[in-house]
Amino acid sequence: MRRTVVIGLVGMTKDANQGPKRWETWRPTVALAQQDDLLIDRLELLCEPKARPVAEGIAVDLGSASPETQVELHQVRFRDAWDFAEVFQVLLDWVDGYTFRPDEEDYLVHITTGTHVVQICWFLLVETHRIPARLLQTSPTRGKKYRPSGTYKIIDLDLSRYDVLARRFEDERREGVSLLKSGIETRDAAFNALMDRIEEVALASAAPLLLSGPTGVGKTKLAGRIYELKSRQRNVAGPFVEVNCATLRGDGAMSALFGHEKGAYTGALAKREGLLRRADRGLLFLDEIGELGLDEQAMLLRAIEEGIFLPVGADEPVESRFQLVAGSNRDLRAEVEAGRFREDLLARIDLWTFELPGLGERTADIEPNVDFELMRFEGANGRRVAFNREARERYLAFAVGPLGRWPANFRDLSASITRMATLARGGRIGMELVSEELERLRRSWRIAAGAGLAEDESARALGHEAAEALDRFDRVQLNDVLRVCAKSASVAAAGRELFAASIARRTSRNDSARLTKYLARFGLRFEDLD
Repeated sequence: MRRTVVIGLVGMTKDANQGPKRWETWRPTVALAQQDDLLIDRLELLCEPKARPVAEGIAVDLGSASPETQVELHQVRFRDAWDFAEVFQVLLDWVDGYTFRPDEEDYLVHITTGTHVVQICWFLLVETHRIPARLLQTSPTRGKKYRPSGTYKIIDLDLSRYDVLARRFEDERREGVSLLKSGIETRDAAFNALMDRIEEVALASAAPLLLSGPTGVGKTKLAGRIYELKSRQRNVAGPFVEVNCATLRGDGAMSALFGHEKGAYTGALAKREGLLRRADRGLLFLDEIGELGLDEQAMLLRAIEEGIFLPVGADEPVESRFQLVAGSNRDLRAEVEAGRFREDLLARIDLWTFELPGLGERTADIEPNVDFELMRFEGANGRRVAFNREARERYLAFAVGPLGRWPANFRDLSASITRMATLARGGRIGMELVSEELERLRRSWRIAAGAGLAEDESARALGHEAAEALDRFDRVQLNDVLRVCAKSASVAAAGRELFAASIARRTSRNDSARLTKYLARFGLRFEDLD
């Protein structure tokens, strides 16, 4: 049968009543033995030298109240019971010298007695599992129901056992992740996992974060939401300062980032604080950090590592402690190899690197982002706009299909929805508006004129709707076949070029028939092709 062991410290105030009426007074340590449903096999009672007489009196009274409870006295010495470092060290030394048998005994740590510092130290030792125990708290009763035994409560720090708290923490975690995603219910599993990890790191670490990815994926917005998340949790106290490093050039870059003294250079008519100083105790977002010059990179490295930097023209350094979030659409390792980025700075900011995927890599999230852009338009313009069903299907088919290139990512999508919503009469986006918008996007991306591929032949031969209905593999293959046909004088010549290296040609020389049969799959004839 498992034994119950309580560990506690003599309270010089609450436990000290040793008079004849002591049984009428609530004494926390003695009250442990007065509980009808708490049977204690052993009490490990710590006491300071000056509390030894009180501890011995408690041992006597415990023997009367609960003869089956064995009391073991342990002397500890605090020079200052309000000095956290000292108290924690004394209690930790005692814990390290004590033999715990968790397979045979259940441990409770009594936290009611001692200074608040002692109580905090007990909590930390249990919370970090240095003591394999639960917390035990005793309390006096009040008013007419007063009795010397008081009441007690056992607190288990395994929060998973507290359903209400567990639900609250999970709700807060989901709220944090939703904040990072702007409240959009994204469907891409990899992206959702990425946001989960960013939320976890943002709340647990003050180290630099590096957000990489192509232009328009939302690095700036994500940095702002990271700041908001940390601010809600009181992890930052200063402001959010955003800097686009691509706009910093020459002497102005040093001054903008690190500030300058009055008269530091021609035109420096007044002292300037600098953006790093402004970000003190807050979050500094350096977008396109790869655009910084090597001198600025060196000063930034010192500011990150030491929290100090030297403004232009200053003799004394200034201090600023901030969390850095950096953004880049460049491959910074390639920039290091090319000598344009400091290797030591990259090593410092590369502790947490998160690659944000482009919109084309998250086709499952295009539809919820379309809805988000419509809601954002409504909020900005006070006018609700929606798609007709057929128009929505047409637009989404294009958006997630092979023609949906989205080179500027969410900027392209936002601009596209804004254009259609602005022109939507009666708040409805119909087929006519969608067709006009898709043609605009094709021209903008040079799809019809040939960006990446020489020309989108399938769209010209089949029509845009039919071409967009093809899967990507079929469309790429058909485009290649149609380009060969366009430059060939006959179906036989096209067939010879297309099947010249095929194994099938070695057994059958009827290339014309094979090509004719392939085109027929799409309702096409060689003779009708331009």
